[in-house]
Amino acid sequence: MTSAHHAAMESTSSVVALILILILASLFYLRGWRRTFSFSMGVTPVWRAVSFLLGMFLIWLALGSPLSTYDHDLLTAHMIQHLLLMTFAPALILLGEPVLAVWHGLPRVARDALGRLFQSRWMQRLAHALSRLTLCWTVSAFTLVAWHIPSVFTAALHSSALHAFEQASFFGAGFLFWWPVIEPWPSSKASSRWPILLYLFLATLPCDILSGFLVFSERIAYPVYFSAPRHFGLSGLADQECAGALMWTVVTVVYLVPAAIITTRLLSPRRSHRVEQEVTTLR
Repeated sequence: MTSAHHAAMESTSSVVALILILILASLFYLRGWRRTFSFSMGVTPVWRAVSFLLGMFLIWLALGSPLSTYDHDLLTAHMIQHLLLMTFAPALILLGEPVLAVWHGLPRVARDALGRLFQSRWMQRLAHALSRLTLCWTVSAFTLVAWHIPSVFTAALHSSALHAFEQASFFGAGFLFWWPVIEPWPSSKASSRWPILLYLFLATLPCDILSGFLVFSERIAYPVYFSAPRHFGLSGLADQECAGALMWTVVTVVYLVPAAIITTRLLSPRRSHRVEQEVTTLR
């Protein structure tokens, strides 16, 4: 068996395993979602389930679709993967209230045991520490910048294990970043939402710096793409410029959306109070 054939078989098995995990996670979520919202005063927020399932789909799109076959050849494809895993999928999954759905999908014995664990003082302190804006911003920025250092970037492309860890770290950092913005259950509501606006603005800065470097650089930043096959008529430098412009545009627009929503709610106290009451009722 040739090494290329062996690598192809490993890739196929990884994709199959990923699909099975995503399907099982989706079915388990839907089971809990039906239990969670079937008694919510007749209101069934279908959009939450749709959001969660769309997040699952984007994970497959990033890691299991034909897009993943181009990440070693095109920086643009690599950047799309990062955006899907760090920016889009975590936000959509958290909007689906996954912890709440999973909680109601568990047997009563498991809920009682976990309930005591979650109510413990050290667990509450850990949850409070992990939801600090400074920590969430730092982890997100460090993850983004560290994996785009040329030597680290190249090492990840040459090691399947390191590459998998890179993708997992983007996904985890995305969850941590979006948690204080979306505030899913069981997080406690912040006393003020104004700091989130500054948080979102500052989060664009590392992306802007990296994007600007990729767009305006006159040489290819990552040597691995010097000898990579060319696709879609893109030269190495054009591919790099496209990847940088994509990150710059997408991150700016995506972060602007929650900032606009939060600003609107802050400037509309009555509407904000009504929304909070509805969310509390659903939970």
